[in-house]
Amino acid sequence: MTWEPAFRLEAFPDCSGQMEAWRVPLRGGAHHGFPANPSDAGARRDARPGVSRRWPVEDLTGYDRAREFGSGWTDSDRDGCNTRAEVLPAEAVTPPTVTGRCTLTGGTWHSWYDNQEVTATDIDHLVPLAEAWDSGAKAWTRERRVAYANYLDDPRHLEAVSQRPNRQKADQDIAEWLPEPSVHCRYLAYWVPVKRS
Repeated sequence: MTWEPAFRLEAFPDCSGQMEAWRVPLRGGAHHGFPANPSDAGARRDARPGVSRRWPVEDLTGYDRAREFGSGWTDSDRDGCNTRAEVLPAEAVTPPTVTGRCTLTGGTWHSWYDNQEVTATDIDHLVPLAEAWDSGAKAWTRERRVAYANYLDDPRHLEAVSQRPNRQKADQDIAEWLPEPSVHCRYLAYWVPVKRS
């Protein structure tokens, strides 16, 4: 399934020359490229000041996060660590101590959404699960949706960030929420390939 991001990079002129710099290697050495002109049909207004754009109207009919994407993190590789416990050490500035059956204590993280060093984090789905549902995941099997919610093969998909920006963002897409301006380009450069994967 291919998802078309509902924006054009031209709406972010400061980012056009930086997109290539944020390419991230995936497991196995592959890279995602970035499209120059994704489709832009739609009817919802962009919330950002000074941007005159129309976006697709969202359809969340039938969406229930726990029912459709699972009620929590899974341990797909059966190593005793659930998805959250896999992401936290991987993104830590100071790694947490891991004891027993993957009990994590301590650690620090750089929350790049708001440029904060934190000792407690949320794990953000860069493309929110409601956005995935609206963009076509509603047609997937529940098993595929749960796998998507816990997907670890692309390091951009799940981000350890501070609670404030994660909760402000909630289920909003890039037309409704962006992190602080200094990381807009990075966020957009991550969003496009995650949305298309």
